[in-house]
Amino acid sequence: MARQLTPFHLAFPVTDLAAAARFFETVLGCRRGRSAASWIDFDLFGHQLSLHQGRSMMAEGGTGAVDNKAVPMPHFGVVLAWDDWNNLVDRLRSADVAFRIEPQMRFAGEPGEQGTFFIDAPGDVALEFKTFRDFELVFAS
Repeated sequence: MARQLTPFHLAFPVTDLAAAARFFETVLGCRRGRSAASWIDFDLFGHQLSLHQGRSMMAEGGTGAVDNKAVPMPHFGVVLAWDDWNNLVDRLRSADVAFRIEPQMRFAGEPGEQGTFFIDAPGDVALEFKTFRDFELVFAS
């Protein structure tokens, strides 16, 4: 039986709150929620994301090897439905957003086959967006 997923909450620092907020709102299309002078909540595809003015998360990060690619560490993102992922790719291309790792299929032909891409959001944040043709395979090995 499939379990019903509930929204996650993630709060993290960004180096430029205003620039990050503009990006999440205008480029990613996230709805703005509660806010104060030093933080802003967003609806990130149904999840509660809190941007806080602060130091870079990436300053001490590096990369991790996944499917022969150097992926940024730390990073986070959302697993989207197939069409939503493709629509986001189109939206980002239309906004001339540079991909850190171009949209591609990872683990082709394996149980965890997925579409993925990485972008860098303003405020020094690395984001990954994934999709699966079958959500039952998100945790397949």
